[in-house]
Amino acid sequence: MSWPHAAGGALVYVGSYVIKSYSNFDNFLQDKYTFISAGIIIPVGVVMFIIGTVGCYATLRESKVGLSFFLLVILAIFAAEVTALVYGIIYQRRIKGDLERSMSDVFLKYDGQNSDTQAVDYLQSQLQCCGVQTYLNWTTNPWFSSINNAVPVSCCKGNNTECTGKLDQLDLLNTRGCEGMLEQLLQDVMSYALLVILGFAIFKIFGTLSVCVITCKVRRGGYQSLDA
Repeated sequence: MSWPHAAGGALVYVGSYVIKSYSNFDNFLQDKYTFISAGIIIPVGVVMFIIGTVGCYATLRESKVGLSFFLLVILAIFAAEVTALVYGIIYQRRIKGDLERSMSDVFLKYDGQNSDTQAVDYLQSQLQCCGVQTYLNWTTNPWFSSINNAVPVSCCKGNNTECTGKLDQLDLLNTRGCEGMLEQLLQDVMSYALLVILGFAIFKIFGTLSVCVITCKVRRGGYQSLDA
């Protein structure tokens, strides 16, 4: 397997990982910049995987046309990776503000049945958190007073069967707020994706230089034909 095949497969994996990670908490995200980055690198990865075969064939056959075409595709892919990197950096800086605007609204819509309820319960159980900034945020939520002053059981530690959500059971409840934990998770996912994209973009520069060198040598007749 050549480096374009490996790079293509890695980019598809990273793009899919970002989309899956963010989709799990889609209710709390208003801006969709992260999906733009992932939407760019997934098709780029597919193209790289496919075009890698062309590059290998052109190199082995010393084809001027094939190598030139491969070089143009690599340059186009590099430009796409830089675009994805820029969108990723833009969104990474907006994560905190995005969550601050949306999380409180979603938590206020919690009624024990609707889709926002499912999103909040999933968030709290997965991140082991409770409330937006703190578990006490639930005390100002209309749902809290409607069920005898209790927080959702998704705030309970490890799905403890003895936990009822009552505030007199603090030792059984997760008390840390979800906003900071979700922000950190999303920041980590995006940082991982950006590092991978940046790494392959840098690697692409060296790959482009190597293709240029091979192309120049072929044009100057520096290689012996394989058929000779």
